[in-house]
Amino acid sequence: MKNEFLKNWETQLKKGLLPYFVLKALDTKERYGYELIQHLKEDFNTEVTESTMYPLLTRLQKEELLIYKWIEQPTGIPRKYYYISDDGRAHLAAMKKSIDENFIK
Repeated sequence: MKNEFLKNWETQLKKGLLPYFVLKALDTKERYGYELIQHLKEDFNTEVTESTMYPLLTRLQKEELLIYKWIEQPTGIPRKYYYISDDGRAHLAAMKKSIDENFIK
């Protein structure tokens, strides 16, 4: 059974790594917002709400780490797909290096 301190620490750790998780998820495949939320839950064991995800995506896009485009769906309703930019890939590599050098010994 996890104690409360450890549970809170893990939550804060995941929040701090969330931009890394998003860039990592988009490095392999373009995704729309809800799909990205599901991917983080399944592959990174990280629960993210829409109210957390969409402001983060906007911030990463303003930093030019992500780009997006609207793609028409068979239902007629377009979806906003996010892609990692070249600058985003460079930042992802730098983040991974930082994690490896500072936390993985």
